[in-house]
Amino acid sequence: MLQRPDVTQELAHYVVATRWDDVPPDVRHQAKRSLMNFFAVALAGCRTSPIETAIRSLSDFSGGRQAAVIGRLERIDALSAAFLNAASANVHDFCDTHLPTVIHPTAPVAPALLTLVELRTVSGADLLFALVLGNEIQARIGLAISPQHYNKGWHITSTCGVFGAAAGSGRLLGLSERALVSALGVASTQSSGLCECLGTAAKSVSVGNAARNGLWSALLAEKGFDGPAEPLAGNQGFYNAMGDPPDLSRVTDGLGERFEIMATSYKPYPCGFVIHPVLDCVLDWRRDNPRVAVARIVVRGNPLLAHRTDRPAISTGRESQVSVQHAVAAALVHGEAGLDQFDDACVHDPRVAALRRKVEIVSDESIATIAAAVEITAADGTIHRRSQSAARGSGVNPMSDQDLETKLRSAAAGWNPGHDITPLIEAVWSLDEIGDVQGLASLAVPQS
Repeated sequence: MLQRPDVTQELAHYVVATRWDDVPPDVRHQAKRSLMNFFAVALAGCRTSPIETAIRSLSDFSGGRQAAVIGRLERIDALSAAFLNAASANVHDFCDTHLPTVIHPTAPVAPALLTLVELRTVSGADLLFALVLGNEIQARIGLAISPQHYNKGWHITSTCGVFGAAAGSGRLLGLSERALVSALGVASTQSSGLCECLGTAAKSVSVGNAARNGLWSALLAEKGFDGPAEPLAGNQGFYNAMGDPPDLSRVTDGLGERFEIMATSYKPYPCGFVIHPVLDCVLDWRRDNPRVAVARIVVRGNPLLAHRTDRPAISTGRESQVSVQHAVAAALVHGEAGLDQFDDACVHDPRVAALRRKVEIVSDESIATIAAAVEITAADGTIHRRSQSAARGSGVNPMSDQDLETKLRSAAAGWNPGHDITPLIEAVWSLDEIGDVQGLASLAVPQS
């Protein structure tokens, strides 16, 4: 039964009617932090094998050089650039997380906007504003069906991200309320993504498509392409088709009063966020016990930890990003949990493989998704216990601005040690003072 025939209209009105002055300073700053993190993770992923393959495939059909591909000298058509930059940001599972929904919010939205500002004259303040609004729309659509939507196997970053990309792009294009409803309608019929693809390159296809198709939805609506009047809550709309009875109050309650971008967490480790509190425990213990041999590890966490990351038998770096057994073993062997600990070589390291078999997972509904407890039994029988109540990077234990700068500098140096990323860092922090941000993405491209 249709509960509210105007939910999409209400979201469209919010996007069109809200003004930059309505956005508090802390929200504006959080948008800058999200962009800083986005450039870091896109640079980290821009030359991985899935992106190399994707750019070769898309180049065969692209006749344009409209937009930058982050971290690369190639330019490509606008829609393909949005796809590639979103896929790059998501490929390492290093992107930000909206904890209430586990949407990775910036990966589908920012690439659409950064592509659009290369086609139109847009100020830095308008770019930040569109990012905040796109984030808000996708998060609220996702809140109404969380956690059941993700638990069913829908990759919520992709299924809801396409709405965020459409809304943010629509705002930059100056769409009317009616046109924005159409943009969201066009986006709704392109909403897709499966959690079954986690641990494979296919996972990033749906995230890339969310950015590309959200941008395209807004461009189509700008030219008069229409869509249904109620694509979200219609009798055969998004919510009913997905089979998730929505709590529609979560879509609009407090709209304009609180901003979901403030619930964004940034990752210090390139793996599923539910693994992060476990890594905090393990790395902390290893720093204090660098030479202690380990016989057994018991990990206690929220049921989502086991549901998504109980993967002891893996064979690739992609799979390792969603394997708590691997994360624990690699961190204990190497004392680190960076990109090198989630690649193919580390997966096949005999020491890591042996230790993966010693990791046991216990689900505990009383433990929050950002918390965990670890019990490590040493070879001499001594039992060591560590716990983490709030993972590093979570909202109550956030990465600092300096941490995010360091993450971006490290990612830039990873592919090109000579790439001076300082101009990009300075531009992001002063974005609301820049009159035209057309060249922003180009600052993430090495000059040689």
